[in-house]
Amino acid sequence: MKKLLFLVSGIFLFISCEDKPSLQKYFVKNTESSEFIALDLPPSLIKTDKFVLSESEQEALKSFDKMNILAFKSDTTNAIAYDKEISEVKTILKDSSYQQLMKVGSGSDGASVYFVGADADHITEFVILAGKKANGFAVIRILGANMNPTHVFNMMGILQKSEVNLEQLKPLQELIK
Repeated sequence: MKKLLFLVSGIFLFISCEDKPSLQKYFVKNTESSEFIALDLPPSLIKTDKFVLSESEQEALKSFDKMNILAFKSDTTNAIAYDKEISEVKTILKDSSYQQLMKVGSGSDGASVYFVGADADHITEFVILAGKKANGFAVIRILGANMNPTHVFNMMGILQKSEVNLEQLKPLQELIK
């Protein structure tokens, strides 16, 4: 009986340690790479004390936990690396747990928005993949609880109104240049 229990436990352990690629693993793997710029932005980055938030903006802010940004800066010397990296991200985003919400642009220049969640009103993660082969690409993960697409648009409005500490975003500004 003990051998059977040990065997069953081993099988469950093996299954639970699946080595399937994930966006989280991709972020961890590339955070320290010199080819990438990585930023983790907490909700405290958003300063809302100088203006009044509407009820929907308050809901959006409550649903937001953090934002992770991983950006790859492209130039003429690393075009092959760009193709490899963006292909890896796109392969991860083809997993059935990511549902595409919208796509703009075409070819290697454009952006796509994905979400993870039970349905469109209970989203735990938004993923934005934006790239331009000449500049590079960025993967933005917006993590939270019970988010919906309206919350993301409200968050964008809050970010525009708030006094965001731009020093934290300086590495991204370098990528956009």
